[in-house]
Amino acid sequence: MTQLNETRGTANFLVSEANGMYRSRDVGTVAAGSSPGLLAGTILGKLTSGGNFVAYDPAAETGAEDIAGILFEAAVGTVKKTIVVRDCEVNGAHLIYQSGANDAAKATANAALQALGIIVR
Repeated sequence: MTQLNETRGTANFLVSEANGMYRSRDVGTVAAGSSPGLLAGTILGKLTSGGNFVAYDPAAETGAEDIAGILFEAAVGTVKKTIVVRDCEVNGAHLIYQSGANDAAKATANAALQALGIIVR
């Protein structure tokens, strides 16, 4: 029998959002790189030069070190995508933190998300 491996689906990390027409979301340009790119639930920073969203990197000095939101759906290349930026609850087990993140790094990222109004459960 063939085994299927599914990737995380669009917004699978989202528990609840603010009432109203997409108040929790914005659209922005995501620089996700080549395949496989970035998956839904990836924590994002925003570059100070150009304003593109990229994977959060606390060691960077480009703007990527400051959390700006969470990717709503997978992205490959440089494309416009929906980003969750405020007023919502998310499942922390479904978030994609920076590579090698330990519990302390995750706690720091979760605190930065909370400052945006994104509560990690």
